[in-house]
Amino acid sequence: MVKKISISFLIVLIAIVMVKVFINETNQTNDTNSEIDEEQDQTESDDNNVDVNKVFALSEQGRVPNVPFIAGKTAIQEVNEMWGQPGEITNLKNKRYVSYPGHRIDLGFQNDVVFDVRSFAPELQIIHFDDIKKAKGEPDEVRYYKDDSYDQIILVYDIGSSYQLKWILPRPTEENPNPGTDHISVVAQMMNDGEGMDTDGESIEVMSLDEKIGQLIFAGISGEAMGAETKSLINTYKVGGIIFYKENLVNPKQTVKLLNQIKTTNENNDLPLLLGIDQEGGQISRLPGDLMEIPANERIGELNNAQYSYEIGSLLGEQLRAFGFNLDFAPVLDVNSNPDNPVIGDRSFGSNPEIVGKLGTQTMKGIQSQHIISVVKHFPGHGDTSVDSHLQLPRVNKSIPELKSLELKPFEHAINNGADVVMIAHILLPKIDSENPATMSKRVITDMLRKQLDFNGVVITDDMTMKAITDNFDIARASVESIKAGSDIILVAHDYNKVVAVFEAIKSAVKSGELTEERIDESVSRIIALKRNYELTNDKVNAVNIEKLNQSIRNTLQAE
Repeated sequence: MVKKISISFLIVLIAIVMVKVFINETNQTNDTNSEIDEEQDQTESDDNNVDVNKVFALSEQGRVPNVPFIAGKTAIQEVNEMWGQPGEITNLKNKRYVSYPGHRIDLGFQNDVVFDVRSFAPELQIIHFDDIKKAKGEPDEVRYYKDDSYDQIILVYDIGSSYQLKWILPRPTEENPNPGTDHISVVAQMMNDGEGMDTDGESIEVMSLDEKIGQLIFAGISGEAMGAETKSLINTYKVGGIIFYKENLVNPKQTVKLLNQIKTTNENNDLPLLLGIDQEGGQISRLPGDLMEIPANERIGELNNAQYSYEIGSLLGEQLRAFGFNLDFAPVLDVNSNPDNPVIGDRSFGSNPEIVGKLGTQTMKGIQSQHIISVVKHFPGHGDTSVDSHLQLPRVNKSIPELKSLELKPFEHAINNGADVVMIAHILLPKIDSENPATMSKRVITDMLRKQLDFNGVVITDDMTMKAITDNFDIARASVESIKAGSDIILVAHDYNKVVAVFEAIKSAVKSGELTEERIDESVSRIIALKRNYELTNDKVNAVNIEKLNQSIRNTLQAE
């Protein structure tokens, strides 16, 4: 009996011990799982804890927060395997954009490799305009975008030589001076360089000398329809741009048709055309149709409202984009300091250089916001002249210090705020260069504009068929001298034979060694960079909605 009780007691004791061991193991397992859960929670918290510095750090790897794909490396097959098919696909000329709404991510593909990663993650919205600049200083480039739905500023930071990080935010206003981020974009530089254009044919290394010289010429055409001379300029001489005047543009329908025909003809070439027009507002308005008048710069200067000036520029850009143009020879940055000036007048924002610089720069930015190239003019300043350079060669008897105190101020302000193209005036400055007008003067273009004002963009001449040039110089010879002085593009706005003469003169100068091909390459590089930056294409446009454009003008003028 005692033995049975002892055995029973032993069994119970063993059972109790086993239960305790099980409970301890269970608690240890729960503790371990709890630690793992805490670590996972911490990891997820770290992933979602997005700040400015983390975004910049990830961009160095070609990434954005919480996305496994790498710009310039991840193949489309890997994306499809991980995320499946996208919700929306947009096909462009040589690239494709896809959208993954569930991940709040858009991806750009080129040659089936991701080159652009865009994140619309809501946690990015807590990063504001001032946060970005405080963390990393001023961006390498500032761009603007505006359409019916958006009015945005784009802060572009170069991340080494491999990537660009773009912060896209609502444009700061007085009501909202420190907006939050809308989205970010990390772009692979080597792949992005070919945006909007074929990456093989646009390389300088594979371009013929004729193709390079053609890019240096901005030609005018005759007539209202595509003719043999226009086809020759595109197919034979491969000009880089075409300027249009009122005599080319009868009405909106004819204008769109002509531009579309020109773009179709140019499809045989590797580089899209610059398609330009003088659309300043006021008396210098070339676009056809029943468009409402946009105020002249003089009126904008009287109001002295930077926001209004920006909106006017946006209207000008919107008009050009609707017709199919991509370049506006505007705004005028000349200071109207001479009441006897016969050519500037109300085209200037006024006689105060600070106001001219402020308002002119805002008009420039407004034009750029519509993805239209803005050409600021007429460097180094056509305001203090008493003759019209269309008819004679004006003289401005000022030294460099005198120009710096007045004429150069608006140009310096525009250059510091992202000017892409500067037009050189046909004016003689005897105290700086007694022999050559500004368009042919190395002291003006290279020494003053490039070196002193640190301008690295595209330099274009005023029309070389103006009498300021043709009455004093051979146009072909003057064009060669202009390139030697530092110009990138020669504007020959009238006469097919003059365009051909300029082309042949430049080619002969290269063949003789007067101009090196390396010097030509410098200009072609800047021109290609400009075309890439604005993603120019040969895409056609449909009919122009004049009433829609006029409604935009009404809305802006009402705010005056």
